[in-house]
Amino acid sequence: MLDLLIIGAGLSGIGAARHLQTHCPDKRWRIWEARKAIGGTWDLFRYPGVRSDSDMHTLGYAFKPWRSTQAMADGPSILQYIRDAAEETGVSQQIDFQHRVVRADWSSKQACWRVNAQLADSSTRTQETRFLYMCGGYYSYAQGHQPHFDGQDDFTGQLVYPQFWPGGLSYVGKRVVVIGSGATAMTIVPAMTKDAAHVTLLQRSPSYVVTRPAQEALGEKLDRWLPFNLGYRYVRWRNILQGIFYFQLARRKPLFFKNYLIGMVKKALERDFDVATHFTPRYHPWDQRVCALPDGDLFKQIRGGKVSVATGQIARFDADGINLQDGTSLPADIVVVATGLQLNVLADVAIHVDGKPFVAGHALAYKGMMLSGLPNLAVAFGYTNASWTLKADLTASYVCRLLTYMDRRGYRFVCPQHDPSQTTQAFLDFTSGYVQRASAMLPKQGAAPPWRVHQNYVIDVLALRFGGFEDGVLVFQS
Repeated sequence: MLDLLIIGAGLSGIGAARHLQTHCPDKRWRIWEARKAIGGTWDLFRYPGVRSDSDMHTLGYAFKPWRSTQAMADGPSILQYIRDAAEETGVSQQIDFQHRVVRADWSSKQACWRVNAQLADSSTRTQETRFLYMCGGYYSYAQGHQPHFDGQDDFTGQLVYPQFWPGGLSYVGKRVVVIGSGATAMTIVPAMTKDAAHVTLLQRSPSYVVTRPAQEALGEKLDRWLPFNLGYRYVRWRNILQGIFYFQLARRKPLFFKNYLIGMVKKALERDFDVATHFTPRYHPWDQRVCALPDGDLFKQIRGGKVSVATGQIARFDADGINLQDGTSLPADIVVVATGLQLNVLADVAIHVDGKPFVAGHALAYKGMMLSGLPNLAVAFGYTNASWTLKADLTASYVCRLLTYMDRRGYRFVCPQHDPSQTTQAFLDFTSGYVQRASAMLPKQGAAPPWRVHQNYVIDVLALRFGGFEDGVLVFQS
């Protein structure tokens, strides 16, 4: 019997384990990871230029300062950072690889979870644990969103999906079209220009794009003179507060902020570039995630003629490329389909509570990290308007506090319970396609705390790091 089982050995899972080591040293815990390696997303993605779209002072852990001057780091550097965090204190020795969790059954009588995993050799393993901590992320590793285009089977070139980038793919001297307008497309396009003959960014509709510095040396310089990693902490908090300020400005003054962002794009591109068509979205800022470009790399490639942007609807593929509904033809040797993710809930684990199937879409999210009607289970789910790790860190800290609180009072399990008459709304206030496609399976949020999912780190620090547990919503059983 374990005290806690962590599902997933990515950024969230390794961070959760480090918190347990520090704050709950007497607990028995393990990590089950479905894949063969540490790193989660950062081990899975191998497409050209893969990098963070958040600054590393906030994407990095609070307990492990990011020492590189890279503000928006490349994938291999982030993967090594996660592995170092796991190796430094022996967390890596607590991981069982190739354990894909398929089912978890809660028993109130026994006050524990019975978790079943499928192993690489198709055998199964069962583990009992008092607490279950889901750190497997929010999208499917099995497949991304893969729309079918008319005539795509007639295309004689290569059709590539970023989530399953083929090893050894050569695009030297090739004509490349990248379909998409999100962070993945904005990353792949400038990276492929180094070897491709030409790259076209093809988007159905534009996204907001901003330039951010690729390097951040201030924290490192300050740490040479200041103790206790104060330089790192200063830059981290500066970036957190700056992000909150811009998000609030976007929400309260959307037209002003929209003009501000579009104005930045106009300055970054040549005067005759059609910004109105290609970089002016139809929605308000932060209705979908804003894409960040390190040192404006995409804009530089557009100015240099290595990248073209096409905005319109695809009519069909032919043998030589893509035809748009407006009659434009885009010749291509390689087409990269960067059309987004496919979300999942609770890592696609079939969950039962006292023999009854649990439906996440019928539940409410408690403080954005537990679900109503689901005992002794927490979920790491990061921010949509800031770095994922900020919320994951706070959630791990809260779980450790909660376990300590329950031990002191002799409680064996805890479950959030909501009033069925409470007004509900979408878990994520986002219009992005991947969110809308998964809206039915996502839990809901309430109109007021603790059922409100805040996209605000400062509010969550007060609620999760310092808030009490006897709030009339958490029901404890001894």
